Amino acid sequence: MATPPPFDDRDGVIWYDGELVNWRDAKVHVLTHGLHYASSVFEGERCYSGEIFKSREHTERLHKSGRIMGFDIPWTVDQIEEAKVATLKANNLTDAYVRPVAWRGSEMMAVSAQRSKIHLAIATWEWPNLFGEASVKGVRLDMAEWRRPAPESAPYDAKAAGLYMICTLSKHAAEAKGYTDALMLDHRGRVAEATGANVFFYKDGAVHTPDPDCFLDGITRRSVIGMLKDCQVPVHERAIMPGELGSFEQCFLTGTAAEVTPVAEIGGHGYEVGAFVKGLAQDYNDLVNRRVSA
Repeated sequence: MATPPPFDDRDGVIWYDGELVNWRDAKVHVLTHGLHYASSVFEGERCYSGEIFKSREHTERLHKSGRIMGFDIPWTVDQIEEAKVATLKANNLTDAYVRPVAWRGSEMMAVSAQRSKIHLAIATWEWPNLFGEASVKGVRLDMAEWRRPAPESAPYDAKAAGLYMICTLSKHAAEAKGYTDALMLDHRGRVAEATGANVFFYKDGAVHTPDPDCFLDGITRRSVIGMLKDCQVPVHERAIMPGELGSFEQCFLTGTAAEVTPVAEIGGHGYEVGAFVKGLAQDYNDLVNRRVSA
């Protein structure tokens, strides 16, 4: 398989501070505050057959994340919605990943950067399921060493760049041991999430998922919970302890990049990639491609 080109050397355009620019010209200075101090927020979205799934909900969350991080994004929700559509059209894409990102600029270089300019960029590219072929047969998760911090330690309800540092560390460590990803516990030792996706478990006709009180309540997560409840499947959002991992029959991850991905193993505990998870993945695919109503 050919190695994909690096993300700074591709054809196409990126929406950057109000205009479409050549992909290779969408650059920032090395002394940008967002690079040094993680004063950056972003979204991950998918466009299916020309329509971005839950597009406005993502844009509203982007604005919320910025406010939590102490800055206002100087483009309205409507303007960002229009910019996303324009970027997809300019890149001739109807099925694509969409990445808006906002950050503090280079006007100030210190912990305090109140007068920094806020920038916004939107990139779109073709990107299949995050886990590739493993998304069909089931991914294998290691147990992460790093834990999700307490709500008093980090703004968990913002999709902020800095919160993903321990996710990268955990995923790299898992991949080095031959796993696909890692399951993270929270600061109390409870099951939290994977490094870039929410986790669900299935047994005895019901679904169990951690209560998102210290990690991001994903838009895909909420969509899947809504689907399950519409189908009269009981959903229990609760504290799940690591000692319970061996008691579940099936397991799956949800996220914009992961969509609905079955899990075959977590740290030695095996799960059936069964009819329930396969059916749910197909139902989600039907929903985002508008073959069924929400």
